[in-house]
Amino acid sequence: MQRELYTAVICDSLDELGYRNQAMNERIRPLEEGNACMAGRAKTILSVDVYHIQENPYEKEIASIDSILPDEVVVAATNQSVRNGMWGELLSTASKMRGARGAIIDGLVRDTGKIVELGFPLHCAGYKPVDSRGRGLVIDYDCPVEAGGVLVHPGDVVFADRDGVVVIPQAVLEETIALASRKVNGENHTRRELLEGKLLRDVYEKYGVL
Repeated sequence: MQRELYTAVICDSLDELGYRNQAMNERIRPLEEGNACMAGRAKTILSVDVYHIQENPYEKEIASIDSILPDEVVVAATNQSVRNGMWGELLSTASKMRGARGAIIDGLVRDTGKIVELGFPLHCAGYKPVDSRGRGLVIDYDCPVEAGGVLVHPGDVVFADRDGVVVIPQAVLEETIALASRKVNGENHTRRELLEGKLLRDVYEKYGVL
């Protein structure tokens, strides 16, 4: 799926099925343009702002990372917090070694150079070098979260590339993939005929793809 499809065609397919708010906010951008593609089941994590240092502040954060399953994509929600870099090199390394395909952080991250060196695909809202201790706290995981303005349930399929991040609800996964695959096929024919010099209107009337 990741090799053949891309976010735009998936969004078009979800539109056809009546799911018109599945693309995350444009704030969520790839850390590295050349390593922006990922697809997998959502591993959700929820963090909130705090204003004092708790006892065992990393307890639930550690548990969430250690419970990652192969081929999952971490989706961490912070309620758009800008207080700390809730994600960094060590969480990326641990997630990669658990088999995660990447991470979507609706919040700020740190250790960006190290994450790029690691080759771990990551989208985020920005960067900040301070630690989460006393600033943010993971309170739950494997729960519904809102990330990038989209409600994400554990097990939904997350697809990300240079254009952004789209979430496919489990209930319409098969239909979405089937529609998207047909659209890609139509786009391939359309592109070929446009490169042959045919008029856009004629090609559109033939394939119905734009």
